[in-house]
Amino acid sequence: MKKISILGCGWLGLPLAKVLLANNFEVNGSTTSENKLPILKNFGISPFLISLNEAEIIGNFKAFISNSEILIINVPPKLRGIEKENFVAKIQNTISFIENSTIKNVLFVSSTSVYADDDSIVTENTICIPETEGGKQLLLVENMLKSNPKFNTTVLRFGGLIGENRHPIRFLAGRTNIENPESPVNLIHQDDCIAIILKIIKNNIWDETFNAVAPFHEKRKDYYTKKAIEFGLESPQFNYEKKSIGKTVDSKRLIKLLDFEFMEI
Repeated sequence: MKKISILGCGWLGLPLAKVLLANNFEVNGSTTSENKLPILKNFGISPFLISLNEAEIIGNFKAFISNSEILIINVPPKLRGIEKENFVAKIQNTISFIENSTIKNVLFVSSTSVYADDDSIVTENTICIPETEGGKQLLLVENMLKSNPKFNTTVLRFGGLIGENRHPIRFLAGRTNIENPESPVNLIHQDDCIAIILKIIKNNIWDETFNAVAPFHEKRKDYYTKKAIEFGLESPQFNYEKKSIGKTVDSKRLIKLLDFEFMEI
């Protein structure tokens, strides 16, 4: 039975772990919360208390990846608010452990924020010019992992994540003066995120980079107005004074290589 280690068993990592267990994989799962350890254990996940810091890793990372063939890195950079971090340094601290372990393949959960908002259609061949600090650090980590010869890395650039109890309209409902009403949405459902990862693992699709965004790119004003009605919420109001900026993220390569069909969003 193949063992997989998931670094970050949160909103995406925990349901992913459950699906992997249902597909006969052994799963090690990490959390930064001691209270969550028994929850992971009750689902059949081998739980580890791991916290990545810029200076060190707190917890037994060596044991966490021991005897695993695949490591899924699913920890987003924390760059909002006052306490910003060096995400690159945090991931760099894991490299020597990975190099000296049984890990053959790494799957890194990245983001479409590595692309510029220049009103273009972006593919995996588009030159990345990130505009946010998060996008810049994610791109550095992508390159750091992919250039390491000791293991193979597949990068998944997810769009905005939606799913159970998580949808942008809940934040946007009733708000006014929202910018970029004409920009396309680039979203992906949690279930598709999990299904894509499972396909990559089962089909051994490594050393690749994929855009992972549902191919439904309505204008923000149209999509979120429709979703507000669907959820019974107050419609958001948009600002048309400034030119809308954004991008359309193309996932055709993933659809073709994985023979994948996205669900409606």
